[in-house]
Amino acid sequence: MTFGTLHGVGLGPGAPDLITLRAARLIKGARVIAYPALAGGDSLARSIAADLIPQEAGEIVLDVPMSTARAPAQAAYDTGAARIAAHLQAGRDVVYLCEGDPFFYGSFMYVFARLAPRFAVAVVPGVTSVTACAALARRPLVARNERLEVLPGPLPDDQLAARIAGADSVAIMKVGRHMARIRAVVANLGLTERAVYVERATLAGEVVLPLADAPDVAPYFSMILITKGADPWL
Repeated sequence: MTFGTLHGVGLGPGAPDLITLRAARLIKGARVIAYPALAGGDSLARSIAADLIPQEAGEIVLDVPMSTARAPAQAAYDTGAARIAAHLQAGRDVVYLCEGDPFFYGSFMYVFARLAPRFAVAVVPGVTSVTACAALARRPLVARNERLEVLPGPLPDDQLAARIAGADSVAIMKVGRHMARIRAVVANLGLTERAVYVERATLAGEVVLPLADAPDVAPYFSMILITKGADPWL
């Protein structure tokens, strides 16, 4: 029997009309779809693609807990990968829905690591949150020979400061509960005026503010962009 193919499909940052044509075609034709969800909660990935999912498609939900501990999430991916593998072994393709891009902080990479050694895998890139935030903020990120650094907010202060200081432009992701100390790091580097805060880009209630005016408490889907080089349009 020929095994099925696993398709890792990037959905973009949230707006359904930012799904690529290739991703939409695969979702519309899916016999089985899989997607992550907050344990016991809803799935943002599924909500983005909801209008494209066939009514008859089987669904595999990976209940992934939001925890700093790695073991619970790894167990959820183990379970989900096993369920996906059963369909692939039966010759059915599976379309895995992934917010953003599958290989850019995407949940799909954990499923990929478990299944790629045994099954055919195709990956469809998606619009990343970094580029979506830059577009919404009207903030060109890099020009000519400038360098962009993408940093996770949970990094310790000294590492954040060193990496920000050494880059031309910076995107700080996973801001959330780290907002206050990240803002302090940026201020200590004298870069507050070069920083912009973006929240829920392309989704309802999206927010774009100078970092100085940003709220003290940020949701998980938020980002800080810092551009230090000369504005390329001047």
